[in-house]
Amino acid sequence: MSAAGYFAHSSAYIDEGASVGDGTFIWHFSHVMSGAIVGPRCTLGQNVVVSSGVTVGTGVKIQNNVSLYEGVELGDYVFCGPSCVFTNVVNPRSEISRKAEFRPTRVGRGASIGANATIVCGAVIGRYAFIAAGAVVKREVVPDYALMAGVPARRIGWMSRHGHRLDAADTHGVRTCPASGWRYKEVEKAVLRCVERDEDATLEDM
Repeated sequence: MSAAGYFAHSSAYIDEGASVGDGTFIWHFSHVMSGAIVGPRCTLGQNVVVSSGVTVGTGVKIQNNVSLYEGVELGDYVFCGPSCVFTNVVNPRSEISRKAEFRPTRVGRGASIGANATIVCGAVIGRYAFIAAGAVVKREVVPDYALMAGVPARRIGWMSRHGHRLDAADTHGVRTCPASGWRYKEVEKAVLRCVERDEDATLEDM
């Protein structure tokens, strides 16, 4: 670790005015710009860009070749797969400045975004949602725990907090994670909740 409390590879650039939390690792050729906030215990892979105005929460893992542009907000424990894409302007033109038209994109706690997925600005991705590799999420609200796939992305099921697809509900409307045994239930249409665990607690605390 550096004296600052985080590790940055010698080829990485951390601009003055950037905030990087303790225990974070920043690897080859990555760039954290002034005004960016990266939380503690994160991992930024090779060739990652975190622009001014971006917020990255605790324990986030960002794989190679991901650029986070102004307006992107990643909650705690988000996973960004290799080469996934975030936009911040709906209708960009090189000849026209649209910096005043940036639209925010928010990714909730524990969500996963697969390799080469595209998140069009203005999307709100719910907690523990799972965006499949190559999917394109347009300007929409993705429910918590939703499994999204396709172009454009559509919900094709539900994922557990442990990252396993949930089977069909039983006669009581309960779905059980095949790995953890944790139970989930739709408390209302398209609103899934873990019925026996604190959804805000880290897995290490359970």
